[in-house]
Amino acid sequence: MCKTGITVFIIMLTASCGPNNTKLSGDEMYDIGYDDGYATGYNTTCEIRATLINGYDDRFYKEGYNDGYSAGAAECRSSRRLAN
Repeated sequence: MCKTGITVFIIMLTASCGPNNTKLSGDEMYDIGYDDGYATGYNTTCEIRATLINGYDDRFYKEGYNDGYSAGAAECRSSRRLAN
């Protein structure tokens, strides 16, 4: 009986870890894209490390990513952390 209870608990726990079907707003997707783009722009320009980002087919994400990439690259240049 105890094994069955543990098994049911584990199945319920893992089932709750499935994908979240809530739709993010345009502002939220922009913010996520901006953060991803900023990290990529900063790290690439400063030659710190490669940053892998999953692509999204969302126009708000892409707009935020592009804006963030530009801001991150500019921050790297202004901080003079460029690799020599």
